[in-house]
Amino acid sequence: MTEEIEFILDSTKESMTGSIAHLEKEFLNIRAGKASPAMLGSVFVDYYGSSTPLSQVAKISVPDARTITLQPFEKNMLQTIEKAIMIANIGFNPMNNGDLIIISVPPLTEDRRRDLAKQAKVESEDAKIGIRNARKDANTEIKKLEKDGTSEDVCKSAEEEVQNLTNNFIKKTEELLVLKEAEIMKV
Repeated sequence: MTEEIEFILDSTKESMTGSIAHLEKEFLNIRAGKASPAMLGSVFVDYYGSSTPLSQVAKISVPDARTITLQPFEKNMLQTIEKAIMIANIGFNPMNNGDLIIISVPPLTEDRRRDLAKQAKVESEDAKIGIRNARKDANTEIKKLEKDGTSEDVCKSAEEEVQNLTNNFIKKTEELLVLKEAEIMKV
């Protein structure tokens, strides 16, 4: 195979790997019943005028499966952090005891579990769209090479390789979704 085709295949694989990595990151934000510091990953705090991730202004710990505690690095940040969690609208009601912010993670209802499973399915579909777009871009580049004089057989085998990559990454997406749905629906 030519260098151009190798480059197209490598960049396609990289793009598809990025879609999977993004899916895994999104799945971390979908809570599955037990407390996790990743649940607060989308919370940003106004720290002296700049939007700062919560993990950079407080120590986040999980003492048990239903509780998250936050210990701010600066005492005067308690109310600001509490407000940021409320604004993030992630379904938590923080309690401030003067030293710590304590978040009780409520058990999931059956309806909420179904909603989270649907949300996971949507994220999975988005990842598949990203993978298919990478395939489309690769095939477009391969067609251009064929017009520029690369042999038809080489281009055909490159397209087959792109399709194999696509199939493998779509399968990986579906496996991740099955695992996440099982995690969500487990009581």
